[in-house]
Formats: sequence, structure tokens, C-alpha cells
Amino acid sequence: MNKLVLILAFMASITCFAQTHQPRTFLLVHGAWSGGWDYAQVETILRAKGDKVYRPTLTGLGERVHLANPTINLTTFISDIVNVIKFEDLHNVILVGHSFGGMVISGVAEQLPDRISKLIYLDAMVPNDGESAQMVCGDLWNSLMASHVKDGFMEYPFGPVRSIPPMDVAQSLKTFTEPLSLRNPLVKTIPTTFIVMTKNGQSQAANDQMGLVKARQRHWQIASLEGGHYAMREQPEQLVKKLEEVLK
Repeated sequence: MNKLVLILAFMASITCFAQTHQPRTFLLVHGAWSGGWDYAQVETILRAKGDKVYRPTLTGLGERVHLANPTINLTTFISDIVNVIKFEDLHNVILVGHSFGGMVISGVAEQLPDRISKLIYLDAMVPNDGESAQMVCGDLWNSLMASHVKDGFMEYPFGPVRSIPPMDVAQSLKTFTEPLSLRNPLVKTIPTTFIVMTKNGQSQAANDQMGLVKARQRHWQIASLEGGHYAMREQPEQLVKKLEEVLK
């Protein structure tokens, strides 16, 4: 009986929070080889709080894999997210990019800085003006990723892939090789946070070069979360707590 009372009390507290909570708009951008499916559990948690959540899949990936072709480039991915903002008429967007998604949200902020209230780079790539994802990867590209290029696509290079959905799929090579032009001064006015994933309190040097080092140079807010690179898959509850923390 006591357990039932506790459950009912918890449900009531969630309902009360959702009723008094000012809805926020989250636009969650996944990383390379992935899809919007990666954020499904995060969406469930945020929506239970009363927030609006969008987790689109970039062209040719996830459930849109039937559209995959080697002409898809980084501009295509940026347009995917820009058009969500435009066609859904979104404002005050909390734009989150995971891993390769840092390239995408950087390009989106360049075009629509007035629609974005917060940028969050989740263990993500941070490009400079004129850099491609290949350039941001640095030594990792030649030591590992280049050997996984086949027929205009980059296959998932970090181990075996699940044979049933949800799963990672090959991604057009041009999304990695097209450079970004980042020159809009208004982007610097957007509050920006970099969340670095750590193991025993330490980040990975290779990942640091792709994102954390530049984030520190730009004096962004830095937050850390203990765990693996795919926080949304492995610990969605803790990721949401970290998002709440950096948004305060």
C-alpha cells in the first residue's frame, strides 16, 4: 500500500510540474550514421515535463535511408534542420547537436541566429570558418575513418553495427568533406554550452581536439557528464538532468 501511495505521489508531482512549467522548444540533432531515433527516450522525458521536442532525421539516414545517395552534402543536412525551424515556425529554440551534429548546428546558427536561444554541443565537433568534418577529425580521419570510405559513402568505422533497426547506416562522404562558411557575427551572441563526456573524470584527447579545445578558446560554458559518447542512448535520464543544469 505504501508503495502505491509513493507512486501516486510521484505521478502527481510530475503532473503538477508539467502544468506550471513554461514549455521550452528543443530541437535535437543526431550525429553521424545515426537518426532521430537516437533521441526517442530523451524526447519522452522532456515531453513529460511539458516541453516541445523535435528530433528530425537527416536526409539519407535512419528511417530516411531510402533517400541515401552520394550527392548529399553538409548543406543538405543544414537545410534539413533550417527547414524544420522555418516550416514549424519555431522560435527561442534550444538547439542541441551531438558529435557530428555539431557541424550541422553550427551551419544552422549561421543562417538563423535570431531563432535560437541556446546552442548545446553534446560531445560534438566544433568547426572553425572554412573547416569540414574531415578537417575537424584531424589524425582520426587518416588513421581510421578513411579506410571505411566506399562508393561515395562513409561506413560506420567504430565496430560492428546492429543488423536490425534502430541502427547506424552509411553516410554520404560529401557530408564530411564539404567545408562550412561561418562568418555571421550574431552567432557569437547566442549563449553556448559544450557538454564533454568523461570516463573517471577524464575526457578523451582525440575528442578534445575536435570540440572541447575550441569551446574553451571561445569561452563557452563547459559542463561534463560521466559516461560514454552516446549519452542519449545509454543514459537519457542523466542527459536530461545535465541539460536542465546548463539551462538554469
